[in-house]
Amino acid sequence: MNGLMKLMMAVICVFFTVCISAPAQASTLNQAAFKNDLKAIAKSSYSYFVDYTDPKTGLTSDAMRFPDGKAEEAKHTSPTNISMYLLSTISAQELGFITRKEAVQRIRTTLHTLDGLKKWNGLFYNWYNTDGSLKTDWGQFISQVDNGWLTAGLMTAGQAYNELYPLTSKLVNAMNYTTLYDPEVGQFRGGYDVVTGKLTDHHYGMFYTEPRLGSYIAIGKGDVPKEHWWKMFRTLPSEWDWQSQIPMGPTEVYDGVSVFEGHYEYNSVKYVPSWGGSMFEGLMPGLVLNEKKYGKDALGLNNARHVHMQMAFAKEKGYPAWGFSPAATPEGYSEFAATPLGTSGYKDDGTVTAHASFLALDYAPAAVHKNLDELRKLHAYGKYGFFDSVNVKSGEVTKAYLALDQGMIIVSIANHVKKDVIRNYFHHDPIAKKPVDLLRNEKFSIQ
Repeated sequence: MNGLMKLMMAVICVFFTVCISAPAQASTLNQAAFKNDLKAIAKSSYSYFVDYTDPKTGLTSDAMRFPDGKAEEAKHTSPTNISMYLLSTISAQELGFITRKEAVQRIRTTLHTLDGLKKWNGLFYNWYNTDGSLKTDWGQFISQVDNGWLTAGLMTAGQAYNELYPLTSKLVNAMNYTTLYDPEVGQFRGGYDVVTGKLTDHHYGMFYTEPRLGSYIAIGKGDVPKEHWWKMFRTLPSEWDWQSQIPMGPTEVYDGVSVFEGHYEYNSVKYVPSWGGSMFEGLMPGLVLNEKKYGKDALGLNNARHVHMQMAFAKEKGYPAWGFSPAATPEGYSEFAATPLGTSGYKDDGTVTAHASFLALDYAPAAVHKNLDELRKLHAYGKYGFFDSVNVKSGEVTKAYLALDQGMIIVSIANHVKKDVIRNYFHHDPIAKKPVDLLRNEKFSIQ
């Protein structure tokens, strides 16, 4: 009996080893194949920056369109585009597409151009020609959110390449955000019109939107007080009955400031809304802010909710693919969203954009993999990676590439494949280290 029992135990052991280990090995192989696919996408996407960044100025053209086989280059750029070039170049080096020497050379060219550009209180205008001249006929506007992105790109580059830190820190230290801050309200104005000499009437009041990155940086620089973080609306006040839902939730106190921790619900799932319900409003700041790590009970958790609710929204609509965010259209550019996820939601007409999938990589990689296959079936892939958008109802593909969206794709891939590499560089900067407890300490009412 002892011999028989030993034989049976050996058979059982082999059975469980095969049944348990084989799927694990298959999973590992699939993950490896997916990572290789992501790196190939990133390489194609980065070739946009190689081809459409002026070698003399280091400034990248805003967009390229290919209607009817023709090439149309938008030869102007923005602070956010410049940041996407900086972050994408670091990513390209980390992923092995270019050498460290080339990365430093490319970024140094851009930094020298930035140093010589016309500015307002150290902040950059919203549009420049890619030859380095100011695009005056576009209006001379200073944007809080765009400057926030440029500051983030400079900080990250300075940490990735120490020899560039004197240049990056000079530019960052000169960027004075107090000029856009309204201390009476405790929020930022949207920006400043240099021609009229006026700040915008509107404030950036919604917390779960893209400008929170600029807020985080301005606090870290010491340009604005820490209380600003708590003065932004998680949801709008419940008495503002024009919003798409009446929020529910408790009032909590952080650093002596009362905060209404409100939430909405969609299909019985609680979440903090963005303004329009688009993916990049919510998740783009996470390209550099490690909200998944430091904001597990707040921003990181909410990011995951928005990703899965975008999928649920697409399923409810019967769409074959998901990913709703502002993107290029055949007519120009428009805002798209999973409408219920916004305070005053943007439209949905079946248009999806690839960058939304890549922003979701760290929260739902298997779903992203499947979604990218669906986008390929819709013929939404070209020379520089995924075209900017496709309408899943009509099948119409917008054959355009935007520097902004290419950057989001490349940096998302680098963070996913190289384990938060861009986020780690950003958070290594003293400006980013200082306010990190703001991310750690909050708890949204969506548990």
